[in-house]
Amino acid sequence: MLSQTLQDFPLLILDGALATELERRGCDLRDALWSARVLLDNPELIRAVHHDYFAAGADVATTASYQASYEGFARRGLSAEQATACLQLSVQLACEARDAFWVANPQLHGVRPRPLVAASVGPFGAMRADGSEYVGHYGVDDATLRDFHRPRLAALLAAGPDVLACETLPCLQEARVLAELLRAEFPQAQAWVSFSCRDGAHTCQGEPLAEAVAALADCPQVVAVGVNCTAPGFIPELVAAARAASDKPVLVYPNAGETYDPVHKCWHGCADPQAFAEAARHWHAQGARLIGGCCRTTPEDIRALAAWARPQ
Repeated sequence: MLSQTLQDFPLLILDGALATELERRGCDLRDALWSARVLLDNPELIRAVHHDYFAAGADVATTASYQASYEGFARRGLSAEQATACLQLSVQLACEARDAFWVANPQLHGVRPRPLVAASVGPFGAMRADGSEYVGHYGVDDATLRDFHRPRLAALLAAGPDVLACETLPCLQEARVLAELLRAEFPQAQAWVSFSCRDGAHTCQGEPLAEAVAALADCPQVVAVGVNCTAPGFIPELVAAARAASDKPVLVYPNAGETYDPVHKCWHGCADPQAFAEAARHWHAQGARLIGGCCRTTPEDIRALAAWARPQ
């Protein structure tokens, strides 16, 4: 599990964007299910991307379940049983990729940790497929969020991931609901909680990140806290805020630094793996212990990151 691995290794390398890599390999993700669509159309490609991230140096694979939900699959005509199977398939694919990679690379045993599988638990806003995971202000009560997340957590955990990745949360409300569910109904689970942030101090909804992180301090199931899908330039301030507010390990996996144009549905800017890796070196020096990438990052970014993290 994640907490044990962190006791043995001072830095864990997370993977990069799954959807970006699927698109680079020909998938059309212009769909309300986003990368979860590929669970229906081409699951073998998901397994291949996970394997390539492990080969690039990732210690953790994050599953293709970010935008997978019972509500989203129901809109596609799937039954609850079929939706459960898809959620669990996302974990199975990552586990299969991990196991195959580890068996094929015995020379890495003891040098790197045996890779972990993190089951992605995307936010309520991702199910809406309207970008509200980058805004918050859902306008729903805690019970609605509990009812949304409970069956997903149960299905994902039944498939046997090493940790839950409760990620891209725009607001403290959703983090608290997830922590309460873990404590009350899934006490044996481990999770990380990662917020999306709009600047160097606040979640996307506007709460101070320090306040959001501090609110999770008494939940033993939450074993790491941090930020993801956030501009790299904000990460140093956010790492400092998280470390000041919590004793839990801090994780960061920002986007590649490009800017998305929602009108023309395209990205502007140019990603640079070496620049990303150099920035990651500084994030680690500031105290981040789990580092990877989110939107628009690729295996090349993770390979560059691993090159300084584990010099040969």
